[in-house]
Amino acid sequence: MTKPSGAKWDKVWVNARLATMRPGFWPYGSIAKDALAEGAPANGAIGVEGDRIVFAGIAAEIADKPEQFAHEVFDAGGRWITPGLVDCHTHLVFGGDRADEFERRLGGATYEEIARAGGGIRSTVRATRAASEDALVAAALPRLDRLLAEGATTIEIKSGYGLTVEDELKQLRAARRLAQLRRVDVKTTLLGAHALPPEFEGRQADYVQLVAGELVPRAASEGLADAVDAFCEKIAFTPAEAAAVFDSAKRHGLPVKLHADQLSDLGGAALAAKFGALSADHLEFTSEEGVAAMAKAGTVAVLLPGAFYFLRETKQPPIAALRRHKVPIALASDVNPGSSPALSLLLMLNMACTLFRLTPEEALAGVTRAGAQALGLGKDRGMLAPGYRADFVLWNIARPADLAYWIGANPCHHVVKDGRIRA
Repeated sequence: MTKPSGAKWDKVWVNARLATMRPGFWPYGSIAKDALAEGAPANGAIGVEGDRIVFAGIAAEIADKPEQFAHEVFDAGGRWITPGLVDCHTHLVFGGDRADEFERRLGGATYEEIARAGGGIRSTVRATRAASEDALVAAALPRLDRLLAEGATTIEIKSGYGLTVEDELKQLRAARRLAQLRRVDVKTTLLGAHALPPEFEGRQADYVQLVAGELVPRAASEGLADAVDAFCEKIAFTPAEAAAVFDSAKRHGLPVKLHADQLSDLGGAALAAKFGALSADHLEFTSEEGVAAMAKAGTVAVLLPGAFYFLRETKQPPIAALRRHKVPIALASDVNPGSSPALSLLLMLNMACTLFRLTPEEALAGVTRAGAQALGLGKDRGMLAPGYRADFVLWNIARPADLAYWIGANPCHHVVKDGRIRA
């Protein structure tokens, strides 16, 4: 590519190693000849105009010296650059914590036993209902900052701990406010069908009607939700109940996602595919038929190794089937107080490789390209390519695999969000 004559680009980063994450390229979508070696050539450049990438390739393809075609020139110092990280499944906004349940599980209680005894999600519901919107924002900010420090530029945040119309909307408003306080894109998901609130004990059908008939329409009309989710499981909602919520979401123009097949195979993956869901998440018990349905529907698989680890699960997601059917595999932190109090997306890369045997390249794609696809943003971010949002991260690493290899390290040098270096 030769830089057109006329107006200059706003910015250009040179002396970089680019892991573009473009599918079909060299491992990691890199422009380097040997992307896996420490000595990979630092011959990459990224040009930016406004909040968009206009060039991502070999610097030699640009005719002029950088200062002749860009207003600002940044030397990447030979660092690797990846797309900004996407955390596509979190429950970041909530009240209280559940450290006591952690102790109980260590004493032998199961997640299901704790939930049926009034703990679990219901415990967080009580704390979230008692908290003001301001208090929820204040509690969530330190958690958000931990994710941002590791290169996250887009984060999904679910409701699901209010379980009344007003408390669910309170959570969504708090999530929206986080994007006003930090330089990050926040996508909100209404998860009203997360658990049965205690006041609806014995009246689950009535609660489903409340979610489908009042909560979904309110969230849609007030512009507070970008998608609708449900927890389809024996301890939560049946496939028919989740379908009723999804029918309402579709009527109100909202895409859907599903907590599917985490503890048993209720056909959640196939249900998500039937509704053309953006993603089906967890998937430990998903069958081959469910995976095939997801592939046909274009539904992304979101794996949550933090919850798998924290709950000491043993049934792994069907990785081989997902690969066989070419279903995009995303990874996310699943930040929540009960089953994944994980504030490190980089740790999820290591866990996915160690526990699920993903390759480092698959893991990195899971928090970039596939993570963006899971939010319906696959044509806007998650890759370094012309026309994509200028969200990217400079890393102090020798090779991309280092992001999955090191445990507890944060090699983030700095983050570029919408074409501007994030302080």
